[in-house]
Amino acid sequence: MPKVLISDKLSPAAVKIFGDRGIEADVKVGLSPQELKSIIGEYDGLAIRSATKVTAEILAAGAKLKVVGRAGIGVDNVDVAAATQRGVVVMNTPFGNSITTAEHAIALMFALARDIPQANSSTHAGKWEKSRFMGVELTGKTLGVIGCGNIGANVAERAIGLRMRVVAYDPFLSHERAKDLGVEKVDLDELFGRADVITLHTPLTEATRNIIDAKAIAKMKKGVRIINCARGGLIAEEDLKGAIESGHVAGAALDVFQVEPAVDNPLFGMEKVIATPHLGASTKEAQENVALQIAEQMSDYLLTGAVTNALNMPSVSAEEAPKLRPYLKLAEELGSFAGQLTENALKSVQIEYDGHVAELNTRPLTATILQGLLKPLMESVNMVNAPVIARERDIQVTEVKTEQAADYHTLIRLTVTTEVRTRSVAGTLFTGDKVRIVEIKGIPIEAELGPYMLFISNKDKPGFIGALGTTLGDAGVNIATFHLGRSQSGSDALALIQVDQPLDEELVNRVKQLPHVVQAKALKF
Repeated sequence: MPKVLISDKLSPAAVKIFGDRGIEADVKVGLSPQELKSIIGEYDGLAIRSATKVTAEILAAGAKLKVVGRAGIGVDNVDVAAATQRGVVVMNTPFGNSITTAEHAIALMFALARDIPQANSSTHAGKWEKSRFMGVELTGKTLGVIGCGNIGANVAERAIGLRMRVVAYDPFLSHERAKDLGVEKVDLDELFGRADVITLHTPLTEATRNIIDAKAIAKMKKGVRIINCARGGLIAEEDLKGAIESGHVAGAALDVFQVEPAVDNPLFGMEKVIATPHLGASTKEAQENVALQIAEQMSDYLLTGAVTNALNMPSVSAEEAPKLRPYLKLAEELGSFAGQLTENALKSVQIEYDGHVAELNTRPLTATILQGLLKPLMESVNMVNAPVIARERDIQVTEVKTEQAADYHTLIRLTVTTEVRTRSVAGTLFTGDKVRIVEIKGIPIEAELGPYMLFISNKDKPGFIGALGTTLGDAGVNIATFHLGRSQSGSDALALIQVDQPLDEELVNRVKQLPHVVQAKALKF
């Protein structure tokens, strides 16, 4: 009989699900890391919320551990890379608390508009300061939604019900999806300029970190109100404090902070700031839903091998896994390459499987490509939910299979169409499992991807390579590999360069200013 350890508080109904499915479940809440390490070797599964830290050390001690189930969306407390290395499946429940988080954002918007927490404290103190708390109506106001995924869409729907106008910024939001939601798709600067209230529902990535800072606030209306129920690092807190003190921002309502638990913060004590302790998912319904979901998912996996909402494993049978493993790596790198270069809303994705790979089960490969494609700007994308997210956002995904090989015995080509352009990238396997990029935008190139890469599209003109090498050398950047390709002499060309360290934005901007450069982008793999 499989055994599961429940180390954080879950609903008794979840414990019952394990028992009813024939799985022994032990509930031991509040274990220290050392205590968890000492007993984890007895269990096949570990069910957690956010309190338990599943470190590489804990995973190494879990000799029998097959699955870690997180009742909730965030897995910051799980070393997913270490789990993957040890063959431990990490599951979460990405949609169980979407409604709850959306409702909390709406609640904070009302509280912010009418100074409810401040008026409550004043009234309890017997002050009766009726004239002091002059609020604003939400009806007719414009709500700017940054990030219009599952939670953002729920917020938008409720705001429209309040007779608000809703504008949304989301690089992956298509015009068709925006129309269905009843929102107006805009770029970020337009959202800043038009919104009376701004609410954040985007993941924290390098592209979104400090998306609201002093520069962004300067573009906003005077008197704007800001709500954040997503991630603390989206807002530069000192910049927000200064803007509230100057009166440019009328107030902010924050459920998340750069450092949590937030026991000290520059925004604490400000009259125009409403703060809650990361309560976005804290309702009885949401907690119950995610607990029941994770119990069912873990039971399915331990008893039948079925995988649902896994962050590090596609749905692949034991027989298929050895054949697909190298192709999964190729698929991930192709998707990630295209995703990091995609800056506009996706319209369609075409995946061509040629030769040997066309004979295999390509569903997990397609899911892996979509994961890599969507992950740079979207939270909680995995191999299982990536196709669902693509459908929800009206991204047309097509597969084309040609079993007869052409130039390569096996090839995967990914073609991505956005509202602005169409871009393709193709790759193959050498000597069975060595991943190589062999074509970008129709230009032949042979390159192996490394942790830090620089991609450049340029015009094929003399002196370009020398100028580029000098620029990188002056910045102290060492080149590991340098791959070039061109369509024809003097025409379109590209370079894919592996370097030994991350490239900062300032250096990439200097590369962009070099003569003949059309595009330059730092990539990470």
